Amino acid sequence: MSEGEGTDGMGTDLAGGGWGATRSWVEKGLPAAERIEQVVRLRGGWTSQMRRLDLSGPDGRRSLVLRSFVKPFYLRHAEGLLTREAGILRLLGDTDVPAATLVAVDATAQHCDHPSLLMSLLPGAVRLDDEGAEERAELLARQLVRIHQLPVAAHQRPRAYQAWTSPERVSPPEDTRRPELWQRAVDVIRLDPPEHQGRFLHRDFHPGNVLFTGAGEDLRISGVVDWVETSWGPADLDVAHCSTALALLHGVPAGMGFADRYAAAGGTLTEDRAAHLYWRLLDALGFAPDAEKVAVPWRELGRVDLTARVLTQRLEDYVHALFARYA
Repeated sequence: MSEGEGTDGMGTDLAGGGWGATRSWVEKGLPAAERIEQVVRLRGGWTSQMRRLDLSGPDGRRSLVLRSFVKPFYLRHAEGLLTREAGILRLLGDTDVPAATLVAVDATAQHCDHPSLLMSLLPGAVRLDDEGAEERAELLARQLVRIHQLPVAAHQRPRAYQAWTSPERVSPPEDTRRPELWQRAVDVIRLDPPEHQGRFLHRDFHPGNVLFTGAGEDLRISGVVDWVETSWGPADLDVAHCSTALALLHGVPAGMGFADRYAAAGGTLTEDRAAHLYWRLLDALGFAPDAEKVAVPWRELGRVDLTARVLTQRLEDYVHALFARYA
């Protein structure tokens, strides 16, 4: 997430809903004499509204991040999503994964105006520019390998992965000149899911959910955010999701090369090309027809060049490239 340009008073009406109860909930959990000085909207999110809360008190200044679900669809699923994220943040606290520290959660809006989770602020920022994309992709691959290699006891495993599309829900671009390509892709995901070895998945790992600091030799990942979809499933699916995002952001070669970077970093993918193709297409088809879901937050973060037309063409070319390599 990246910072917004202005500040909000959390006691006022924002986005059609009051925030007074949420502010009271936050303040009641703060140490004595600590108070909220400023609230800054964070850009780049899709599922939820994100705010940075700048605090001051006897021990100095610090900042927290507040996630709140306000859209009707996510309100219906907020309890599961936020409860899952809270549990994952607790789990990751004992690992070297740079994740936020959980402060508090109200997954059912018992005390808040909206289901909310409060966590520590991680350093760094999302970087989506084409410049430096290859260097960041290397770090993304290494980070994803470390996530997949986390030792997770059976009783700590998150839920099994869920597919984000189905053959019946895929919508090819209206003006496509390759309808047979889309039909072929849909036919692939009509098959039963391949057998796979389960891994700990972030499930929504892509450049928009990773924070960076530094440049050149000092470039590093400073945070991985948005753990609401964390799942147990094939490593290929996490690799597929990041690959699709990279293809849309930086072009098809960037998306096609990520699996190679992941393997070179020590990650393990299925040796069955047909199985790998299934997972790659299962993810890519979830972005059809025009990837507008990710385009909106990416444009907010400065990628105004990513029009619906550009993303639609990149997605179609990416699907074609997947068949050329793995079919």
